[in-house]
Amino acid sequence: QLQLVESGGGLVQPGGSLRLSCLASGFNLDYYVIGWFRQAPGKEREGVSCIGNDNSDDSIFYARSVKGRFTISRDNAKNTVYLQMDSLKSADTAVYYCAADISPGSWYHGDPEYWGQGTQVTVSS
Repeated sequence: QLQLVESGGGLVQPGGSLRLSCLASGFNLDYYVIGWFRQAPGKEREGVSCIGNDNSDDSIFYARSVKGRFTISRDNAKNTVYLQMDSLKSADTAVYYCAADISPGSWYHGDPEYWGQGTQVTVSS
């Protein structure tokens, strides 16, 4: 059974950091584009960051709202992708979803095939 399981969410003060992890099981992550979406209450789902299957800098995407503050990485040996989130703002408060697809186009169109259950990130003082 193909599954994505996120962890690492929580409550953090503005300016703080969190690291999200997404463990893939049931499939080999090597061939997939994988990354993170988020959805805040009352807002549309937003693609935050993704990393392609070749792991090169050219295959990494960041939304403008997080560029320079968030860093995505993947460890194919552990079938895991990470999102290091620094300098967090209240606007980053959302449920963060890990998502993967073998097709980059599907990911960038916001419709990847595989989704995790989500993890809550709350940035508040």
